[in-house]
Amino acid sequence: MFEVWPENWDAVVMWCRVQTQWRTSAGGAIGLDYSVLAWLFKMYAVDDPRALLEDLQVMEGAALAAMNKES
Repeated sequence: MFEVWPENWDAVVMWCRVQTQWRTSAGGAIGLDYSVLAWLFKMYAVDDPRALLEDLQVMEGAALAAMNKES
């Protein structure tokens, strides 16, 4: 369990939704499949897709660094 500040809630919820959408190669995860994000943003009527994408990219970068450190 962890605390999420209200201003980060939408990014965390969307982050949880995209966890099955990693692009991979023989070396492991290389990033999220951004084509899925457009569909999800539309489906969930995201008010500011650019800001949410930027938030997700920060999370993606941190996740990739952690995953690559483990391998």
